[in-house]
Amino acid sequence: MRVRAGLRDAVRRPGPSQTRRRRGPTPATSGAPSPTGGGARLAETGALGTTPVVADAAAAPVVAGGGIVPALRRRAAHRSHRPRRPGRPAPLGRPGACGAPLTLVGMTARAAPLPHSRHRPSGRTPVVGTVTRGTTNPNRLRRMDRWIAATHGAELRRAEDPLAIDLGYGAAPWTAVELLGRLRTVAPHARVVGIEIEPERVAAARPYERDGLAFRHGGFEIPVAGRPLLVRAANVLRQYDEDQVAAVWERLCARLAPAGARSRGGLLVEGTCDEIGRRHVWVALGPEGPRTVTFATRLGSLERPSDLAERLPKALIHRNVPGEPVHAFLRDFDRAWAAAAPYASYGARQRWLRAVRDLRADWPVSDSPARWRQGEVTVAWGALAPRG
Repeated sequence: MRVRAGLRDAVRRPGPSQTRRRRGPTPATSGAPSPTGGGARLAETGALGTTPVVADAAAAPVVAGGGIVPALRRRAAHRSHRPRRPGRPAPLGRPGACGAPLTLVGMTARAAPLPHSRHRPSGRTPVVGTVTRGTTNPNRLRRMDRWIAATHGAELRRAEDPLAIDLGYGAAPWTAVELLGRLRTVAPHARVVGIEIEPERVAAARPYERDGLAFRHGGFEIPVAGRPLLVRAANVLRQYDEDQVAAVWERLCARLAPAGARSRGGLLVEGTCDEIGRRHVWVALGPEGPRTVTFATRLGSLERPSDLAERLPKALIHRNVPGEPVHAFLRDFDRAWAAAAPYASYGARQRWLRAVRDLRADWPVSDSPARWRQGEVTVAWGALAPRG
């Protein structure tokens, strides 16, 4: 009986941690370190976008005048006002030397419509085109750039002046900077000129000019000397009407370098992709006109090939209806993808390879398995061209 009574007393007797009194406000309500000891923690609110939780208040310095969080804010403010070294451009995502923002923060969802043609000062050639939204992201055009480097790299290497145009690069110069880096892996002397119809975007990109990279104000007239070997226009025509596409293609193809004895001439790549570049469809054109259509995707996130229909270029997206070739192609691609389902055990890439091999029996697939492994398939334009 005495043993049981002792156990009951031990259970009921409060321990040291239960008798310790909490002094002052709790960490959850004050945001400052608790005076009860070095092991006190700042409570987590659990709301998105709140101040990050400090794991251990003892490990952080105790600052007079409001605690840790105000001190961190004062330190961040001091860094933001630190003068920048002369001649060094501001990093992407911060205001450039001209004071214009390089990101989409604070921009309107859609720019105000402007006339199709605007005159430059001093009576120069008018700017042809319409201001677009300018939406852009880093690494967004990686699939298109890799394809260009693989299929057009030899042309760029042989040229005396391998000039490439990034037409309509958007509110920030990310895509032009990335294009130069990727082209120089196959053509060390390549140079890139980014062209934008919005003068403020050109001014914001100027601090990033360097050897081989420049930015100009212009539109579809491509205001550069000479004829470029490459014009890349990604996510530009999607905001135009379908009946305007042919005229734009004709104007841009007329600016390409002509074909010669050892060259097929310049290349125009025009297409559409999603916001982070997982799905992309583009048309490749030469001086003679359209050549091929390429479908590119991140295979790990693909449910079926027809998911690429929402990223068809402007010339094809409204033709994805029964009776049109592009609709029949995506239908057959879905069937081949379903028939290749057993290969999914070996991964999405093996399933894609099997589906494209089956698709090649009925459609003029023009590329090789080396490109298929990248999640691409290229088809001759004539097989997918709209009817009528």
